[in-house]
Amino acid sequence: MPFVTRIGFQTLAFVGAGACVVLIAQGSGWRANPAVVERTAKARGSFFNFEEANVSPYELPNAMEGSAGAVRTRNDWKGRRAEVLDLFREHVYGRSPGKPEKLRFQVLEESKSAMDGAATLKRVAILSTQGGREHKFELRMFLPNAASGPVPVFLVTGHRGAGNFDMTRKQKSGFWPAEEVIARNYGIAAFLASEVAPDDKERFREGAIALFEGASTGGRPGNAWATLAAWAWGASRSLDYFETDSRVDAKRVAIVGHSRGGKAALWAGAEDERFALAISNNSGEGGAALGRRYFGEHLEWINERFPHWFAGNYKGFAGRIDKLPVDQHMLLALMAPRALYVTSADEDLWADPRGEFLSLAHASPVYQLYGEAMIQPGDMPAIDRPLIAGRRAYHVRTGGHDLTPYDWQRFMDFADTLWRGAAPRK
Repeated sequence: MPFVTRIGFQTLAFVGAGACVVLIAQGSGWRANPAVVERTAKARGSFFNFEEANVSPYELPNAMEGSAGAVRTRNDWKGRRAEVLDLFREHVYGRSPGKPEKLRFQVLEESKSAMDGAATLKRVAILSTQGGREHKFELRMFLPNAASGPVPVFLVTGHRGAGNFDMTRKQKSGFWPAEEVIARNYGIAAFLASEVAPDDKERFREGAIALFEGASTGGRPGNAWATLAAWAWGASRSLDYFETDSRVDAKRVAIVGHSRGGKAALWAGAEDERFALAISNNSGEGGAALGRRYFGEHLEWINERFPHWFAGNYKGFAGRIDKLPVDQHMLLALMAPRALYVTSADEDLWADPRGEFLSLAHASPVYQLYGEAMIQPGDMPAIDRPLIAGRRAYHVRTGGHDLTPYDWQRFMDFADTLWRGAAPRK
């Protein structure tokens, strides 16, 4: 018997146990501005689709059906979760090596007088040793001096330039608004992704990958880890440090990423269950957006332009993404029952805002196992009206492809509901 759900104003039949047929979801919330659609389509060219009406029906793999049968309980999900995680490792992000043989931390700088005494500045070198090779990257952080105990921390996968994370605060960026976060009594940290793995198709094997593989330039297995997985590895090593710092509540660390950094942040949250909250900002294809929705950025383009981001096996699904055994709603489901915030931007059609929201909605059956309410595909909120559903949240904000102070304020509002018992702000 097929089972039925309602997407927006359309009733759809879910056929069979393994996949569901999904049509275009409109709902009564956000809709793309026609002027933005026209402008984006003209800028990007005919190789990409930005018209909702041109999204063909597609089938999503069923997160709730695995090799052992239907998932009906939390215990069932544990087995299915391991299976889904392994599918992503094998076909999408690659297999990361985990902790190095030796890991140590060195405080490079510490000052309790940062921000006119409001914060403690810390710069920490994270040093790894493996097979006689060494690797180092730097963790930058500010912690609020007004806090009486360990504080939650927002950790950013910093794929943008170092100027966005200026520790002197001579240069300030809305991408990493440290003063505003400190004022809300949260810690904020970042590492430069380039120090973990260069975002370069010729050099990406330098850094953390070379730590484990050496300087080899030969062929690699199709499931070998690549740039995004290396950045996620760096996030986990940063969390290893947080567990040693008495000023940090390591059980309340949020991993945050924008764009390609958002793809890495979601993978970090999936692989490392110590992260209490994963935040994806405009992460698009290979991040929060459903891959089977041909809208904006898509698998063929991303693997041609950035072949170093994903495992080699991912490239084999070009032109046949319907054969990929996972889609991104299953990545989001790997966060359950932990907290998850997905964000989009009104003018960032490249990242497919609706596809990002639909991933969150289609992850709902897993969250429902843990007592969370369903988010229906037709529940996409209006612009600048965040949706909070228990331990999940979503917004689509005014503006384009960026991480902004508006986003940060909403992240902290959500964290307040999770960790401080605050009601959602209106």
